[in-house]
Amino acid sequence: MSVALASQSGGPEFVIECKDNLRFMSALPDGAFKLIVTSPPYNLGKSYEKRISVNEYLQGQANVIAECVRLLDEHGSICWQTGNHVDNGEIIPLDVLLYPVFASHGLKLRNRIVWHFGHGLHCTKRLSGRYETINWWTKSDHYTWNLDPIRIPPKYPGKRHFKGPNAGKLSCNPNGKNPSDVWMFPNVKSNHPEKTIHPCQFPIELVERLVLSMTEEGDAVFDPYLGVGSAAIAALKHGRSAYGCDISEEYIEIANERILRLHSGTLKMRPMNKPIYDPSKPNGGH
Repeated sequence: MSVALASQSGGPEFVIECKDNLRFMSALPDGAFKLIVTSPPYNLGKSYEKRISVNEYLQGQANVIAECVRLLDEHGSICWQTGNHVDNGEIIPLDVLLYPVFASHGLKLRNRIVWHFGHGLHCTKRLSGRYETINWWTKSDHYTWNLDPIRIPPKYPGKRHFKGPNAGKLSCNPNGKNPSDVWMFPNVKSNHPEKTIHPCQFPIELVERLVLSMTEEGDAVFDPYLGVGSAAIAALKHGRSAYGCDISEEYIEIANERILRLHSGTLKMRPMNKPIYDPSKPNGGH
């Protein structure tokens, strides 16, 4: 199954295919994408993956990463979200294992973003894991970076310098502050407005921050493990072209349906920067 469409208003293109990612990428030109953002399988034996040895897993990831580096624009970024592989009760942090793979291509790690969420695995013999990491890599020191679209409200709005040459002037940026590298918003569980059948779905707002800060309008964004299309939706929502692939035909069909609902204005999404909990609303307003 392959889809290549533009919105009726002449909006950005999207191309998604049910195809192995190495086959999909082999047909694309060098430097095609400003942002490559994805969350690969964690080798946990989920419904969409076959559990293999850690060495086999790393080799497979190395092959995909090499192609992603080839496809990355000189001013582009790769954002690789991972969690922990668990083997007989022992956790293995996948981003730590993958660090040498990215570094071997000369990429530079700009941030190790920690995404914290309140619901997830309930462990009995260790603390419950409630975070994943997004490693942000760039191809060079001259990379696209736009802070203003992702600024957040200051903790003390209106605060002013008490003394010195700036006394009386605002002590914070009136446009908001730079977010930290710890992000807190819900993961996609049963009461989340974006929930589909996918067991480990990307929240759209997670990708939106990356799209807005690391690309310009009109740039192209690619997800080599597209799933149900959240990365493509975040890109298209903000005027970027979207490309992606997945080996599950069912997921690609859902991704296509969600993109069509985005274009028609009927797709349910959790707004970026919405408070995590609103006590005045049922279920906290998730």
